[in-house]
Amino acid sequence: MNDLTVSAIDRQNILNNKKAIESIQTYIGISGMLFEGEYRFTKQQIADFYSIDTSTIDRYLSHNEDELRHNGYVNLKGKALRTFKEEFGWMLSEGTKAPQLGVFNFRSFLNLGMLLTESEKAKALRSKILDIVIDTLNQNLGGSTKYINQREEDFLIAMAREPVYRKEFTEALSKYLDMGNYKYAIYTDSIYKAIFLEKSAEYKIILKLEEKENVRDTMYSDILRLIASFEVGIADAMKLKSEELKRKLTPSELDEIIGEFSKQRFWMPQIEDARNKMASRDYGLRNIIHERLKPYINSLSASDYERFLGDKSKDLLQRVVENPELLDVFKRLKDR
Repeated sequence: MNDLTVSAIDRQNILNNKKAIESIQTYIGISGMLFEGEYRFTKQQIADFYSIDTSTIDRYLSHNEDELRHNGYVNLKGKALRTFKEEFGWMLSEGTKAPQLGVFNFRSFLNLGMLLTESEKAKALRSKILDIVIDTLNQNLGGSTKYINQREEDFLIAMAREPVYRKEFTEALSKYLDMGNYKYAIYTDSIYKAIFLEKSAEYKIILKLEEKENVRDTMYSDILRLIASFEVGIADAMKLKSEELKRKLTPSELDEIIGEFSKQRFWMPQIEDARNKMASRDYGLRNIIHERLKPYINSLSASDYERFLGDKSKDLLQRVVENPELLDVFKRLKDR
């Protein structure tokens, strides 16, 4: 994880992680003024906490307004301001007569602390925040994020269908490509490279997988579905080309098919989306960077954290207990 003062992606990843935010709030033990379902803090309260002056806060607001507003900083005015003053006016030392009042919620309070370089308290808090984020992941996952993808609600269903589509692709290679058995490994890699710009062997190194561990067991359900769609599409294209030529394809002809296939407008947004999800989730959840996919790294949404760490996320055994029909898939995963 990068320096929080310079990495907007790392800041947003933390701020979108609901469980981590709850743990941080418990650790700090600060509550603020409960208003419209959220604890609020005035600039003066924030300044007192971080041992800075309010002019410093104003400066950060002017330079980072969009980010801080995105994470909950608001200007109360009109009816909302009147209600706020009625409830908490006795606590206010600022803006009692102003037509608007800027207030932070807890997320924007933390957000400012991640940005402040002038405050020693903010620096110490940033260090503790990183520890809490790691501890939160460990508590949910038992210390390993390698198979965090398998906690997703749709993973087992996607994995159950994967061999069916995979078989279509391997049978097409068998029937329509004039090449030895090495072709299965070569063209599996070609599919990965077309979608993710890296071979399966590179992916294994990045995730530190053992030789016996299967790359697809670590992939997210929507990624598995895209690979399946891609392989089935390539299988159909191979069949058509082979029948047109009335012979098996050469490797160079298949390379051309895969290259043209991946450049079709239909696939472009789906491939972009898959690269974004792979790069962003592996960075946010596994703290792993795919060098070739660096431009695709974005912050994870709150819904992504909920998907893999929230109440709906469960380990494989829990899902099998609830869905016995997926037992065969569970056994297959555990036997690999």
